[in-house]
Amino acid sequence: MDSESDRSEHTPLVGRKNVDRRHHASTSSGVVTAVEDVSFWKSGRASVVLCILFTELCERLTFYSISANLVLFCTSVLKVDSATALTISLAFTGTSFFLPLFGGYIADTIAGRFNTIYGSALLYLVGTALLPAISYEYEQGFEGPAKLAYFAIALFLVAIGTGGIKANVGPFGAQQLEEFGEGAIRSFFNWFYWFINVGSGISFSLVVYIQQNYNFFYGFLIPTVTILLANLLFLLKRREYINHPPEGSALTNIVKITATSTCGRCCCCRCCLGRRERRNSDPVESPNIQSQFDYAKESNGGKYLDSEVESTKSILRLLPIFGTFILYWTVYNQMSSTYFLQGERLRLKYNDFTLPAAILNLFDVIAILILVPFFDRILYPGLQKLGVNFTLLRRIGTGMFLATCSVIIAAVVEIERKRIMEEGHYIAQNLSTETFNASDLSVFVQIPQFAFIGASEVFASVTGLEFAYSQAPVALQGVIMGLFLLTTGLGSYFGSLLVLIVNSISGMYGTPWLPDDPNEGHLEYFFFLLALLMGINIVIYLVVSNSYEYVKPTTYIEFDADDAANYSGEQGHSGRRKQPPRADGGTSESEI
Repeated sequence: MDSESDRSEHTPLVGRKNVDRRHHASTSSGVVTAVEDVSFWKSGRASVVLCILFTELCERLTFYSISANLVLFCTSVLKVDSATALTISLAFTGTSFFLPLFGGYIADTIAGRFNTIYGSALLYLVGTALLPAISYEYEQGFEGPAKLAYFAIALFLVAIGTGGIKANVGPFGAQQLEEFGEGAIRSFFNWFYWFINVGSGISFSLVVYIQQNYNFFYGFLIPTVTILLANLLFLLKRREYINHPPEGSALTNIVKITATSTCGRCCCCRCCLGRRERRNSDPVESPNIQSQFDYAKESNGGKYLDSEVESTKSILRLLPIFGTFILYWTVYNQMSSTYFLQGERLRLKYNDFTLPAAILNLFDVIAILILVPFFDRILYPGLQKLGVNFTLLRRIGTGMFLATCSVIIAAVVEIERKRIMEEGHYIAQNLSTETFNASDLSVFVQIPQFAFIGASEVFASVTGLEFAYSQAPVALQGVIMGLFLLTTGLGSYFGSLLVLIVNSISGMYGTPWLPDDPNEGHLEYFFFLLALLMGINIVIYLVVSNSYEYVKPTTYIEFDADDAANYSGEQGHSGRRKQPPRADGGTSESEI
C-alpha cells in the first residue's frame, strides 16, 4: 500500500495537524491549482459556520428531547402498553433516518440546501409545537383516538423535518468552507460532531429530568423553544451563506444505470442499455468489459459517461457492507427502547432525588467524547507506529462485536435484576404518572452496556461515515451519506418488526417476552436473541468485508476548458474534477 493509501487509512474524524495542508481548486481556465489549507476559525467565516453549528446543536437537542423519553410518554400519558410504546419509538426513529435520502434528493434537484433546511425546520417547529399541546392536562380531557392522531401527525412532521435537515446541514456547512481547503472542512466536521453530542447531552440530562419528575408539558415546551431558536439562528446569516442552486441529483442516473444494466445483454435489451446501434449485426466485445455495467459506458457504445458508470459500480460495492449495519442499528436503538424499559425497573431514587431513566444515555455520549480524540491521537497513531494495520473495515467489525457484548451484558443485568426481585428486594418507584415495581439493584449497573454501545459507535458509526466518505466518488458523497443514514432507519424498522414477531410467537406458548410489565416477561431472552442475530451478522460481515477491495483515494487532475464545460453539470460550480474510482483500483484487503 503506497504512502497516500496509508495516510487515507488513518484519516481521522478529528483532524491532526500533520495532514497534507494542500487543497486543490480550479482556475478560470480549468487548470487545477493548489492553495493552502486553513482552519475555519481563521477563515473569516467563523460566524457563518457557528450559526450552522448552533443550528445543529438546537436541532439535535430537540430531537433527543422528543425521542429520549418517548417510551415513557407513550405508557404514562397515552396509556399504551410497553410493546406498542417500543414499536412507536423505533418506528419514529426509523422514519427520521429513512427520510434523509429524500431530503437530500429534494435539495439536489428542486429546492437547494438552504431552502430545504429552512422549510424542513419550519415543519419541524409545527410538529414539535403540537407535543406540548397534546401533553397539556385539559380540564375537559383530551383523550382517545383524537389525541393519538395528533400525536402521530406531530411525530411525522418532526421526522420530515429531521430528514430534510439531517441530509443537508452538514454538507451545507462544509460548503461554506470549500475555498479554504480540506483542513477547514475537516475542522468543521470535528466541531459538527462535538456540537451534536453537546445537544444530546443536554437533552439526556436536563430535559429528561423535567419530563420525568415534573411533567411532559414543560418537557416538550423546551424542544419547541430550541427548534424555534434553530430557525432564528439559521436565518441570522442568510445573506452571507454560500448557497449553490440545485443542479440535479446523481441518484437519478444511478437508478437508471442500475436498472438498465440488470436487463442483461440480450438483443431485446440493447435499447435499455442505451447502446448505440452498430452497423455490424454482432457488436464487437471490448476488452474493457469487466461487468454488465460496462455495457452502459459511452466508450462501449452506451449512453452514460464512463465516470457515471464507475461511480454507480463503486456505490454498489458499498451496499453489502452497509447492509450489515442494519442489525447493528437495531442493537444501537435498544438504548432508547428496551434499555429504557429495563432502567425503569431498576433503582432510580436516592434519598429524595429520582434520576431520569434515560440519563444512562449520557454514558454513551461521554464514551464518545472521550474515545474519539483518544483513538485518533493516541490509539490509531500508536498502532500505526507498531506496524498494526487497523483498517477501516476492521474497526467497523470491532464496533459490531462491542455492540454484541452490550446486549449480552444487558441480558445478564436483566437476569440479576429479576433474581433480586424474586428474593423480595424491590421497591415501588414513581416515574411521571406511573408507579413501577422496581428491583433494588442500582440503575448504574447499566453503565457498562451503555458504555459498550458508545465505544461501538466510535468504531462502527464514526468509522462507517469515514469509510463511506473515503470510498465514494466526490459527486456522490451526498447520496452515500443518505444511504448510510438509511441503514439507521431500516435498523429501527427491523427492531419494531422483531418486537411484533417475538411477542406473537412467544405469546403462543405462554407469556410474551415483552409484555406490558417487563417484570412478567423475558427481556433477557430478547437480549440473547439480539446477540445471536448480531453474531450471525458479524459472520456475514466478515465474509463480505474479506472480499472488499478498497478504492484508492481519488486525486485531482488537470483538464482544459472544453472538458470543464462537458463536466460542468456533473461537477458543479467549482470546476473541480476527480478521477472516478477504478474497478481494479482498490487496494486488495483480504485481511479486511
